[in-house]
Amino acid sequence: MTWPREPAPKPASAPRLRRLRRAELPRDSVALARFLLGAIVVSDVPPGRTALRVVETEAYLPDDAAAHSFRGETARNRSMFLRRGHAYVYFIYGNHFCLNVSSEAAGVGAAVLVRAGEPLIGFEVMRLRRPRAAERDLCRGPGRLAAALGIDRRLDGCDLTAAGPLWLAAPQRPPRAIGTSARIGLTKEAERPLRFYERGSPFASGPAARNG
Repeated sequence: MTWPREPAPKPASAPRLRRLRRAELPRDSVALARFLLGAIVVSDVPPGRTALRVVETEAYLPDDAAAHSFRGETARNRSMFLRRGHAYVYFIYGNHFCLNVSSEAAGVGAAVLVRAGEPLIGFEVMRLRRPRAAERDLCRGPGRLAAALGIDRRLDGCDLTAAGPLWLAAPQRPPRAIGTSARIGLTKEAERPLRFYERGSPFASGPAARNG
């Protein structure tokens, strides 16, 4: 993985972050989807560090017809079959990348989609990548989130619990309250209650009425 080298100072007020260990990640997709609320996704892709606090996730399970892994392992979805804590990055609608976290044992295809986040670090860099977005919308939705953090297929398969350009940090505060709903934008198994979000967060995606 290579990016152009562009110097950029880190924000002076950036919070201290502790990398999550794999042993801390739940061994179940639904539990991991809830656990990730409040966790921090850190991107060290040039031109500078960006990070967000996760406020919305969706789980995609091994027996799930909506999951990319449902029909088995392919070159595209191979990272879903890595042990929990790896990045699965895919391209959708010919325009957007999406970040997922593999969520089961090695060889089991499942992942948690990181749907939305609250920007924490690197606002200037995020605005360079999404110049017309309001702060509330910088990371509100999976495609916007990936764009703001500079995530693309070069990061597919990254170990998010190891040193690298993309990693997970421990929460600095827990979610106020966790809501559950059907997943968004699906045609298969759309009503399964596998979407989790921080109640009342203005950074969560979807209709506001679903986030209260």
